[in-house]
Amino acid sequence: MTEPSPDLTDRLVRAVIAKDAEAVRARLEQGAAPDTPGPDGLPLLCTAVAGLDHRTAELLVDAGADQDRDLPDGSTPLLRAVDTGSPALVRAVLGDEPRLRLPEAARHRLLDRARHWHETGAVEELRRRTGATGPVVVRRIDESDGDTLDELSLGGLTVRNGHGAVLTALEWSFVLFPPVEVVMARAVPGAEAGDSNWFAASYFLGRRQGPRVWSELTALRNRPDPVHRRFLASVLEIRNLFVPLYRRPEMSRDADFLADWALDEPDGHVLAAVLDVYSGHEHPDREAVGLRHVAHPEPDVRAEAAFCLSEERTARSEAATTALLGLVRDPDPGVRLTVAQVFAPRFTADGRLEPAIRDALVLLVRDEARSVRRRAAASLALSEDRSVPVLDALLSLLDEEDPDLRLEGAYALALRDDPRAALAAERVGPLDVFSEHDPRVFAVWRYLA
Repeated sequence: MTEPSPDLTDRLVRAVIAKDAEAVRARLEQGAAPDTPGPDGLPLLCTAVAGLDHRTAELLVDAGADQDRDLPDGSTPLLRAVDTGSPALVRAVLGDEPRLRLPEAARHRLLDRARHWHETGAVEELRRRTGATGPVVVRRIDESDGDTLDELSLGGLTVRNGHGAVLTALEWSFVLFPPVEVVMARAVPGAEAGDSNWFAASYFLGRRQGPRVWSELTALRNRPDPVHRRFLASVLEIRNLFVPLYRRPEMSRDADFLADWALDEPDGHVLAAVLDVYSGHEHPDREAVGLRHVAHPEPDVRAEAAFCLSEERTARSEAATTALLGLVRDPDPGVRLTVAQVFAPRFTADGRLEPAIRDALVLLVRDEARSVRRRAAASLALSEDRSVPVLDALLSLLDEEDPDLRLEGAYALALRDDPRAALAAERVGPLDVFSEHDPRVFAVWRYLA
């Protein structure tokens, strides 16, 4: 095999240091060696790990960089990735089939390291490792795939506080299934649905099946701490999202559980989460549950009740329609936005808007909240309604300051082959400021062609 040229190797090193993932990809495709030493003599994968650069690390591993290589200090690139507390970085470096690739002692070492960081606390471990006593610099960041966590810097060392998520992910990769209580304890301190530790705990518990885990999960419903109950709702959401099609019939048990839970959940925020998950199920009591909560004092609950009263390609009952129409003037804009969303044609049996719903959307297109106007405009645009009130409402969008709303009006007119669509397009302004993948832009361009 031909050795890569020194120039190619130098360019790979510079690209990794610069965290330029595209340049790294190009150099690797040109034949640069993924295990090339960095400026410190260690493999470039260690450089990517030290820089918390999961994209570059993934490219190097995919190209063949050895994440299990023994380093002079007794660590490995993978162990160093665990130290960082970055779930995205650990996923990138972990590689394929880690349970089969790694000996038992190496697996335990990784688990013990992640557990130590989590149980000790990132701040305390940073102080122990650096000996620094000053204040820790904390920065909230978003990693890939929805991971949100704190980045902590002290004494020249930077880590992220996702060690609980790392530990949970490693356990899953090594086919270890701790009790629900143990996994949940890693998530609850953050108590944020978007937090990396919360997401990992709910995600991997949601992927587990079987009577034992179901029994442990459902017991959380009776916990006095609403955070525990909200965590249960997050797990059930994952179960609903990731259950394979051949197991869909078994989900009726989950739906029955959620319907019953919605009857007596006292906390409004938890109840909203329960209804959010429940509305994703087909269930005979769905409308009754929605009607029960449509006047709830918590706005999020009213919004989720609206989803319970709306199923795609399904006709609503008169009671459900009446209840939703009562929310058109709800004081909370989030509720009005939800109503505008569920009044879209896809939430009807035949795609047609009955007059009362059409009139409600026309009203919501002129709502004081721009987000509500946007949603109502999108629902009207996709309808086949060509009545005078609808056309007037669509034309009114052309006077909006928001170019997105003007585009929605032009799009709706183009769909209806209305001769005013050309003028509407002029009012939108340059179409190239929008994404070329926006179907509205394509429809207007096609009309003008």
